[in-house]
Amino acid sequence: MNRIAANALKTLRLLPRAALILMVLAAPVLAVPMMRADAGSTIEAPALRKSGVGFVLLVSLQRG
Repeated sequence: MNRIAANALKTLRLLPRAALILMVLAAPVLAVPMMRADAGSTIEAPALRKSGVGFVLLVSLQRG
């Protein structure tokens, strides 16, 4: 019985350390879906105004 109690005590001492290591390893994996779900974190450039110069050049080159 003493041997079983010693093994149980050793296991109970290792549990907090194992739980801490698992939390450190699992934190980045669990954080990725949370970041992807948030649509507000996307940074986009402002839309450029269209000046229409390309169409004018196309028409002028066809006439020439």
